[in-house]
Amino acid sequence: MATRPSSSPARSLAAALLATLLATLLATTVSCVPARILAGNVATLFDSPRPVQSKVRAPYRPEARLAALWVGHATVLLQIDDKVILTDPVFTDTVGVIVKRLVEPGLDPEDLPPVDAVLISHMHFDHLSLGSLSLIEEKVRALLVPRGGLVYVPNYTFDSVEVPTWTTWQQGDLKITAVPVWHSGYRYGLDRDWMTESFTGYVVEYHGITVYFGGDTAYARDHFVKTRSRFPGIDLAIIPIAPVGPREFMETKHVGPAEAVQAFFDLGARRMMAIHFDTFINSTDAFGEAPRELRRVMAARGLGPDRVFVPRHGEQRVLIAR
Repeated sequence: MATRPSSSPARSLAAALLATLLATLLATTVSCVPARILAGNVATLFDSPRPVQSKVRAPYRPEARLAALWVGHATVLLQIDDKVILTDPVFTDTVGVIVKRLVEPGLDPEDLPPVDAVLISHMHFDHLSLGSLSLIEEKVRALLVPRGGLVYVPNYTFDSVEVPTWTTWQQGDLKITAVPVWHSGYRYGLDRDWMTESFTGYVVEYHGITVYFGGDTAYARDHFVKTRSRFPGIDLAIIPIAPVGPREFMETKHVGPAEAVQAFFDLGARRMMAIHFDTFINSTDAFGEAPRELRRVMAARGLGPDRVFVPRHGEQRVLIAR
């Protein structure tokens, strides 16, 4: 893995002061939300990500029929019997050059088992990380992307396939279907007029177990209800809970904790796993704000950790044992 060059305490202090000054300038002179988010990222640019203690070194669990490990953000290592699926892999320290990790990856790339399918939900830098795919290239058997997504995927050694909404990719008994969500799929901004379908959720089916992965999505009840009608009895719904604020800016792009829980009910899933929080600064949320709000919503709706769980970075749970 890449290492950072050593630096003197004086140089580190100077870099930190510079970052603070730039962040303050951005935050006080520009009022728009993207500038405030940028200011938050500049302020952390020279910080080291928080370490993850006691990382899992052997994540393949022979005793599990269904297991999930949260690497961070939207990256989940999912095991269903002998199949391994990885969602939106991001293992790099930064995304989009300036967005720095707050917490290091909860799993090291070298500890990945062979991956039967990598699922990419959309083209944004914090979900389609080409540097991360290069790190794990030799372990990946197939990459699935939404419609139009292959334009940004290099010629890797593994197969790369576009899966439009409501179509299914199948390898043996493993079936993965693209399902609708409400987000955006462009990568650079200039491509927003023609990258209009390059975002998706996925439903994974194998040996009678069904898992939903929402990627990034705003609240769209019709999408969730239609997915439930086609896939009744979802065993696990992996749903983002952030970014939360400012809500008027985020509500057409991202569910907050309350909307995530409602999506969980709309999907009719047995359990929900919360993701997409406390890994990168992509909102005005404080660290820890989203999971605290989720726990408040859970209490209000009578949901315990047996139904909805909030993983720690690097935490792996066996949800169905053999």
